[in-house]
Amino acid sequence: MPRYLSLVRIEENTIDMASADPGFEQRMAALFEEITKAGVMLDTAGLKPTAESTRITWSDGKLSYTDGPFTETKEVVGGYALMQCKDMAEAIEWGKRFLEVHPKKWMVGLEVREVEEPGL
Repeated sequence: MPRYLSLVRIEENTIDMASADPGFEQRMAALFEEITKAGVMLDTAGLKPTAESTRITWSDGKLSYTDGPFTETKEVVGGYALMQCKDMAEAIEWGKRFLEVHPKKWMVGLEVREVEEPGL
């Protein structure tokens, strides 16, 4: 079965767990339990803030390094999920359900991409 990577996109400075509604963590835990029992979730995690990261760029044969935070970037990858699904439609359905768990006032997006398997 193919694997799919969901990149969770957020506006980093607008998401605050303190602003989440009281049932958010329970809804998320229930969804993660369901997706794990379904044998779909392979790995998932949130990412540390960009203030604690470094971008490395290769250009014109040279490396450059930029320490975060990256003020020029409005939207960043805030987490990921690696899933094994029968097809893109199933991966999108799980992604839709993941987004619907979040508080309505938050701006959260997903980019769902199939993982290119070596040798295929």
